[in-house]
Order: sequence, then structure tokens, then C-alpha cells
Amino acid sequence: MQALVIAAHGSHLNSESSTPTFDHADTVRRSGGFDEVRESFWKEEPHFREALRTVESDEVYLVPLFVSEGYFTEQVIPREFRLEDWDVDQWESNGTGATQTTLTATDTGQTVHYCGPVGTHDAMSDVIAQRAESVTGDPEVGEGFGLAVVGHGTERNENSAKAIEYHADNIRQRDRFDEVKPLYMDEDPEVDDVTDFFDSEDIVVVPLFIADGYHTQEDIPEDMGLTDDYRTGWETPAEVDGHRVWYSGAVGTEPLLADVVLERAADAGADVHDAIERVREETGTGTGEEQATADD
Repeated sequence: MQALVIAAHGSHLNSESSTPTFDHADTVRRSGGFDEVRESFWKEEPHFREALRTVESDEVYLVPLFVSEGYFTEQVIPREFRLEDWDVDQWESNGTGATQTTLTATDTGQTVHYCGPVGTHDAMSDVIAQRAESVTGDPEVGEGFGLAVVGHGTERNENSAKAIEYHADNIRQRDRFDEVKPLYMDEDPEVDDVTDFFDSEDIVVVPLFIADGYHTQEDIPEDMGLTDDYRTGWETPAEVDGHRVWYSGAVGTEPLLADVVLERAADAGADVHDAIERVREETGTGTGEEQATADD
């Protein structure tokens, strides 16, 4: 038997914070890739510390639903899951390259394949592009459009910015969008001035956050000038300084993120190839014959 445990932040203040985690876990369950799938949270129940005790499988794939490597993935999760002999150097990462390491949970004896966060996986670039398609309603979106990949940015964790730059570079190399820029909330270049950084008349703004909350639903829309008061909402697209701004909200709410969770587990050795194909079909991202089957 093999189990998947998804580790997410959660929130005591925002009841919607955990919704994407439960949604993606449900998608993975339907894919049939694992005998067991469990959600776990730092700020909600079920808590990190109890998660493994609810799993019967001896082999567990632990995937952090976090954007970047840092405090939670390097300290909090290994500690709360009691992963024996954990050392961040086992990931051999430069800030965006964490893959997996195999450890033992001291209190349950289970073998735990501890994976890097979903936010730094290459497949997250696909989710960002898919998010642009979802907000514009155009599966061919790209030509004539600029794309802003937005992160929090912080001097306390330089890896936060690295993840944003990593995906902006990946997407830029595909030559799909006319312009691709990384922008931040707490460091330069700031998302407040988004229209200053693009020549394109149309700009898609995709925040690299797992769930919608204070930053994505209040701060960013007001800072970009989409609205004077987030409580009154905003148009999509919104006219700002002669540009049309298509604001997508948190990338983590995109259904395709379930694919990244499975990709992380697959990289750690889980036998989930068929499950990945089923998730891609369910989220409408299959190609060729697979897409035709999914659309029937």
C-alpha cells in the first residue's frame, strides 16, 4: 500500500484557505493513484503532528502544498512529522531544486518520501499558463499579452523570490507571451506599478499563492488599481493606465495543481503514471487523442 499526505498551511482566520487543499486531494483520490490520501495543516485540523497516525500504509509520499522552499518546508514540516535524520542538505537544492529524500517517521516507523514543495516543480509553470487561459477564457492566450508572475517577496526568505523568477524564466523561454515579468508585493519590482513594466496592452497577472486570501483578494487588487475598495469587487479585465489587466487570483486554486502534487510523488518513486493522465484529462489539459477523449 502507498499513501499520499498533502501538507498545507491552512488558516484560523480564513475559512477558504484550506479549500484548494481539499479540492486537489479529492482530485487525486478520484485518480486512483494512492490507496490513501490525507490532508494535513499547520493552522487547521487535521494537524501535521497527527497525520501519519491516520494512515495505514507503511509507505507515505509527503508533498508540501507550499510555494517555495524555506522555513515551513525545511523546519516545520520535518519537525512536526518527526522525520528522523532530516537534513536540508539531503535535497541538494539551490533554493528551487528540492526533489525528495526518504526518511523514517520516529513515532510510527513509516517510510516517508519527503518531496520538495509544489511551487518549485517545473510543472507549476504549466499551471501558471493554464491559469492565464482560465481567466481570459482563451486556450490560445499568449500573442499580444504580457504575463506577470507575482510573489510575496521577502528579505527573510530569498527563496520566495527565486521561485517567482524561476517560473517567469521558464515561461519566457517558451515564447508564448510577448512579455513575462516577475513582480513582488514586498520588494522591487513591485506589483503596484504593474503597468509600468509592460508594453503589451493586455496583461495577465497570476499570483503564485496557494489559496486566495488577504493578499490576493484585498492587497493586490487595490495596489494595482483594479478597485478602490476590494469589497466592491472589480471588472475582469479592468482598465488601468491604458492597459487591460486580467487578474487571475491565486494560482493554487487552478484544478491542474493536482497534477503537480502527483508529479512530485512520481519523482519520488510513486507508481502514479496512469493517475497523472487521468488528472490531466479531468482538468481539460490533455492533448491530441487524450484531449478528444476528455471532451467527449
